[in-house]
Amino acid sequence: MCGIFGIVARNAQIPAGVLERGTESLAHRGPDDSGTIVLRDSTSDVEIGLGNRRLAILDLSPLGHQPMHDAETGNWIVYNGEIYNFRDLREQLLKTGTTFLSHSDTEVVLKAYAQWGEECVKKFNGMFAFAIWDAGRHSLFIARDPMGIKPLYYAQTGQYLIFGSEVRTLLGTGLIKRRIDPAGLINYLTFGSAYDPLTLIEGVLALPPGHTLTWEAGILKQSSYWDLVDEPALNKFSEPEQGVALRLQPILEEAVRSQLVSDVPVGVFLSGGIDSSALVSILSRSGVTASTFSIVFREADFSEAQHSRAIAARFHTDHHEINVSQADVLAAIPDSLAAMDLPTMDGINTYFVSQETRRAGVKVALSGLGGDEVFGGYSSFRTVPRLERFAQFWKQVPRPVRGSFATAFATLSSASDQNRKLASLANDNGRLLHPYFLSRMLFLPRQRDLLLRDIETSAAEKAAESQRDCLQRALPLDPVNRVSYLESRCYMLNTLLRDADSMSMSQGLEVRVPLIDHRLAKAVLSLPGRWKVNGTPKRLLVEALAAALPDEIVHRPKRGFTLPFEHWMRQELRAEIEPVLGKKRIGEGPLGGLLNPNHVEQVWKDFLSGATSWSRPWSLYVLQRWCELHL
Repeated sequence: MCGIFGIVARNAQIPAGVLERGTESLAHRGPDDSGTIVLRDSTSDVEIGLGNRRLAILDLSPLGHQPMHDAETGNWIVYNGEIYNFRDLREQLLKTGTTFLSHSDTEVVLKAYAQWGEECVKKFNGMFAFAIWDAGRHSLFIARDPMGIKPLYYAQTGQYLIFGSEVRTLLGTGLIKRRIDPAGLINYLTFGSAYDPLTLIEGVLALPPGHTLTWEAGILKQSSYWDLVDEPALNKFSEPEQGVALRLQPILEEAVRSQLVSDVPVGVFLSGGIDSSALVSILSRSGVTASTFSIVFREADFSEAQHSRAIAARFHTDHHEINVSQADVLAAIPDSLAAMDLPTMDGINTYFVSQETRRAGVKVALSGLGGDEVFGGYSSFRTVPRLERFAQFWKQVPRPVRGSFATAFATLSSASDQNRKLASLANDNGRLLHPYFLSRMLFLPRQRDLLLRDIETSAAEKAAESQRDCLQRALPLDPVNRVSYLESRCYMLNTLLRDADSMSMSQGLEVRVPLIDHRLAKAVLSLPGRWKVNGTPKRLLVEALAAALPDEIVHRPKRGFTLPFEHWMRQELRAEIEPVLGKKRIGEGPLGGLLNPNHVEQVWKDFLSGATSWSRPWSLYVLQRWCELHL
C-alpha cells in the first residue's frame, strides 16, 4: 500500500520541485520508503516524473522499492494497492520464462503488463491504482481496481498531465487552479460528497472504478474493463433457491482468506455486527486465529463491547479493546478535518477508528465495509422499491391533483426531514432521477437552490451525469438488485470507500474489504433480489456462514460506530461551528461567491431550533473548513 504521484510534460520540462513536493505530500500514506525518477523520452519529446511513498506490506526488503524498473522492457511502474492473487500470477509468468528479482506484487503487476499488455488488469484480484510508463509505446497506462477501493485522480493542464492518489497532492503542484467545480459542489450539497468522476476542484477528475486511462502523444483515452453489470448475469446461482447460500459459501470464504496475504500481521475490525463477525467466523473455520480490535466507549450509552466480546469469545480470537471516551473523539476532530483529502460529512468515524487501531500496532486490518451494499443490509432495500412503485402510480395521477396533494401534505405533516423528502417526491417536477437518490439526499433540490448563488444550468446537468449513467446500468436489474448496484456505485464508492482510504492512510494503516471482492459482489448481484430481503437480515451472508453466528448478533438492531454529534453541536462544538457558518465568514471565504451566506446561517439556526438534523450544518461546516485549509 502506497501513495503515488506522476507528471508527464510534453514538449516541456517538469517544473523544478514539483515531483519532489508531490511525492513528499503523500508521506503519511507511505512512511516506510520514498522514491522518485525522471525519465526522458527523446523520441516523443516527453519528460516523465514518477514518485512513490511506500507502506511496506509485501516483500519488506529494498527489492520492493518504487518506482520499479523492468530492465527487459524498459518500463517503469508506481503502484498503490495489493494484488491478492499475485503468487498465482507469478507462477503463471514463471512458466513463460519471466524472471523476477523480488517477491513483491508490484513486480508481478509490472511483468504482467509486459506479458499481457493492457488486458493484464482483468487477471488481477485486489485493490489497486497504478501507472506504467511503456517505454516501447512511448505511452502511460493508468488503471484503477474494479470496485474503486483505491483512488486515482488526474488533471490535464496545458502541456502537463498530472496524477496521484490524492486531490491535495495535485493542488500542491501549483499547476492546478484552486477553484471549486460548481458541479462537484452541487453533488456535495446533494449527497455529502462529490460523485466520481467529479471532485470538488475544477479540472481534477477521478478515474472511475474498473477503468483504465492511456496517455499517448498528448491524447487521453479512457476505457472500461469491468463493471458489476457489464456482462450477462451469471446463471450458476439462478436456480434453485434452495441451497444457494451453501453454493455461495466457497466464493465468500475464498474472498476473505485471499486477503490475508501479507508479510506483516493482519487484524480485523470487530464491531460485533453481522459483517465483521462474518469475517472472524470464516477465519476461524479456516484455522486462523484472528487478532481482533474493537473500539470501546467508556460511556455505556455508546459502548457495544458486549457484542464484540461475545464474538471474540465464541471464535477464540486474540482480542484487543481500545478504550476511549467521547472527549478523546472530540479532541481528534481538528486533526481529522486536516486529514480529509476531499470534504465528507461522514469521515470522522473512520479517522478515529483508524488512528486508534494503528496506535495499537496494527498495520493491516480487515473491515466488513460493503456487506450492507452487497447483501442487502440497508433499509433502502425495502423502502426504495416501495417508493419506485409509488412513483410509477403517481405519474398516472393528473398533475393538478398531484400538486394539490403535495401542498396539503407539506402543510399538514410535521416539518421533519423524512416528510420533506416525501413531499418532494409527491411534487416532483422531473428533477428527481430516481427514488434511490432521494433516499440518500442531504439537501433537497429546493433547499440546495436556496444555498447556491447563481449556478448555470450546465453545472446541474454535469453534476447529474454520473447518476444518470449509474441508473441506466441499473435499470435492467430487479428492484432489490437495482438498489444494490446504486448503493455500491454511489454511496459506498463516493463516501464509504473514499473515507476508508483517505482516513486510514492518513494513519499509515491499510484497510482491506473482503466483502466487496469483485467476484463475490458480481456473484451475489446475479441472484434474484427477493432472495436477499426475505426474513433474516442479510440472509444469504448469514446462511453462507452455516449458522456460525448466534441469534443475538444476527437479530440485534442495526447500529454503526455512533458519535453524539447532535449533542456535541449544541454543547462542546457550538463555539467552533457557529462562527464558521456565520454570514461574514462564509461571505469572505472561498465559498463566498458560490453559497448564499444568509441561507447557510439559516441552516444553523434551523438545527438549533430542531427543524433539521445535525448532518446538514455539519456538512456545511466541514465544507467551509476544508476550503479554508486548501483553497
